[in-house]
This record gives sequence, C-alpha cells and structure tokens, in this order.
Amino acid sequence: MGEREHSGKIALVTGASRGIGRAIALRLAREGAKILCASRSLASSASTVEAIRAGGGEAEPLAVDVSQSVAVQLACEEILGRQGRVDILVNCAGINRDNLLLRMRDEEWDAVVATDLSSCFHWTRHLCRPMVRNRWGRIITIASVIGLVGNGGQANYAAAKAGAIAFTKSVARELASRNITANAIAPGFIETDMTAALPEAIREKIRSQIPMDTLGSPEDVAHAVAFLASEQARYITGHVLNVDGGMVMA
Repeated sequence: MGEREHSGKIALVTGASRGIGRAIALRLAREGAKILCASRSLASSASTVEAIRAGGGEAEPLAVDVSQSVAVQLACEEILGRQGRVDILVNCAGINRDNLLLRMRDEEWDAVVATDLSSCFHWTRHLCRPMVRNRWGRIITIASVIGLVGNGGQANYAAAKAGAIAFTKSVARELASRNITANAIAPGFIETDMTAALPEAIREKIRSQIPMDTLGSPEDVAHAVAFLASEQARYITGHVLNVDGGMVMA
C-alpha cells in the first residue's frame, strides 16, 4: 500500500481516543484519509485529533455515547449533513464489565451488549446508505478472539463480540453487490493500558497461550484495518481476520 492509499476518503473511527482505536485513526490518517474521531467526549479524542493534525492530516472530534441509539442517529445525521458520506467505517468502540455468570448483573450485560454490539448496528445502518449510492464502502468491525472461543467471566463480552462477527457476515452478504465490503478483525491479547497494569504472573500466563510468546500492539491491528480498507482487499468480504500471534488457529 502506498503512503496515500486512502487519500480523499472519509473514515469514521469509533473508540478513537485511545488504544486500538487511536492507532487505527493515526494509521488511516497517515495514508491520507480524513478522520472523524468518535469518542464519549470531545476532550477524550482531543489528543488523537491533535496528533493527526500535527502530522499534517485532517481530523475532527465527535462526541457520541455509542451505547445510545438516538445519540448515534443524531451524530450520523450531522456527519452526513456536513460531509455527505463516510467511505470507511471502523466500529472499534468497546467496553468490558467482567463478572462470573452467576454474579453478573443486568446492567453489566446490557452495557457491554449496547456498546460492543448494538452500536455496530446503529452506525452501520445509518452510514451504509451513501455507500450504497456511491457503490463503494468499507465496514470494519473490531471483534475479539473471545468472540470465537469464549472466556470465563466474560459471557457478556464474548456474546457481544460473537454477535458482531455474525452481524458482519450478514452485512457482507447484503452489501456485496454494491461494492461494499464488511469484515471483522479479532485481536488477541494486545498491549493496552489494561494489560499493562496486569501483574507479571498474569502476563506470563497470557503469553503461554500465544505461540508467538508476546502480546500484540495496537499498531498490529491498525495495519490489518488499513489493508482491509484498501483496494488490495476489494475481493475480501465476510471474513474474520485474527490478529493474535497464533492464539486461535481454527
């Protein structure tokens, strides 16, 4: 891919304030896309926007509570009113509220499903319309290997991510004839603020599950997003790309 692979494209990245979402926003910006950085508040995405602008790119912050369908609808109306379209949608916003099934509260289940799964539906439903008219689009959803294999204490997170994968495959079938691809990326254990805070004994246990014996970086996921958003990936849709160091090979 060239340095300006996505020049002229408009990309919306949810969860762009930190971690994987921030890395994705920075990578697409380096390749020429104008980035709409969606996060819970304007302040939270400010550093990502500033970093993109400092590098000569274009970026705008967008404050949206992605767990609220009305908030997403209003944001999409505003975006389409100003920009006219979004070419690349990256559904990256996510939370976890871990608990054992017998102790999991309704609000822990609902919060994760609303943020990690329902938000994908709301953003995609509204933003795919101009993609259909323009006969071009890329929809990329950040799932998780947990959505493929499950994990104790994460029934809500696993269900949401598995749902996001199934949602992606259905969207891919519906929109393929309009030259729109929909793919999911399933990261494994990635170096983030959360994993950095884990005790070394836990980190060693995690690494023991990874054939490459190391955690991934947010940039590893961003590279995969940049590829799936490119013309080189035009014939790939309905696919789940694991970025996990070999953790899940089935």
